[in-house]
Amino acid sequence: MRIGMSLSYSGGFKETVEELADYEKAGLDIVFVAEAYSFDAVSQLGYIAAKTERLQIASGILPIYTRTPTLLAMTAAGLDYVSDGRFTLGLGASGPQVIEGFHGLPYTAPLGRTREVIEICRQVWKRERVQFQGKYYQLPLPPEKGTGLGKPLKLINHPVRERIPVLIAAIGPKNVEMAAEIAEGWLPIFYMPEKAADVWGEVLAAGKAKRDPSLGELDVVASAPLAIGDDVEGYLEFGRPMLALYIGGMGAKGKNFYNDLCRRYGWEKEAEEIQDLYLSGKKDEAAAKVPLELLRSTSLIGPESYVKERLAAFKESGVTTLNVTPIAGDHKARVALIEKIKELAAEV
Repeated sequence: MRIGMSLSYSGGFKETVEELADYEKAGLDIVFVAEAYSFDAVSQLGYIAAKTERLQIASGILPIYTRTPTLLAMTAAGLDYVSDGRFTLGLGASGPQVIEGFHGLPYTAPLGRTREVIEICRQVWKRERVQFQGKYYQLPLPPEKGTGLGKPLKLINHPVRERIPVLIAAIGPKNVEMAAEIAEGWLPIFYMPEKAADVWGEVLAAGKAKRDPSLGELDVVASAPLAIGDDVEGYLEFGRPMLALYIGGMGAKGKNFYNDLCRRYGWEKEAEEIQDLYLSGKKDEAAAKVPLELLRSTSLIGPESYVKERLAAFKESGVTTLNVTPIAGDHKARVALIEKIKELAAEV
């Protein structure tokens, strides 16, 4: 398994990137940068590319709605160029709160748009004259929708690679099936190895059955907080507010993808309670309702022997990249955690 890390998209980014050199030396394989409603991820990824040498870099994720498909392709090609072929394009639909609330764009047809975006990107990277008449994107724009003066164009620059890896963030059944069919990788959230097959096994198999062999094996990227020791159990509690936010607050009643996932994992009652409490402003009480088993099974927190067992469980379930958040008192200890998890991952 590759070992990755996500960088915070809030404050202190320059200082965090300066520390990346130590993680790179410790064996970190890939770093992910998200884009929510802080600084954009692209400028930060370019900065990371300049400050690292071997480390793979990835957007984790760029929303499909906020850039045109060709701009996404141009951006990916540019980041791949400045990193000497180290970039992976992570894409996702984000959610209505960000897309409609912050960007003022309608959150419509995430599956169809994602599929068309990726097809257009791959045309651009091959330096084909982009001609695409889809349901959601038309290139060139037909005369009845514009001036009629548009013509097919191809990328001026020669990309480092004509196939830049694409990861799709997905948890819904149709999205996951699509990711398994058309993308190099899949980014789930709150991944439980023991229940992954029950929740996603059938749709993953359906997607893989339609998969182009040239894509290679599907890279499954799971995330987990990391702490190793005999006295680290308390770190599990750090995950409660975030899980409560997603399960309870990321969406409305009947339209919350993360709440649906919690229900599919078997915690229907808890999912409803968390959402009711969170939406009524009782965030602490909502966090207290997050099942301890959910916290524990989506984490790598515990004694070394236990963490090694959990690594084996992630690997056995199909995970190929583990995106960890090291939790420790200082930078040196966090770097040591990356060294240790690399060592343990090599043994399972």
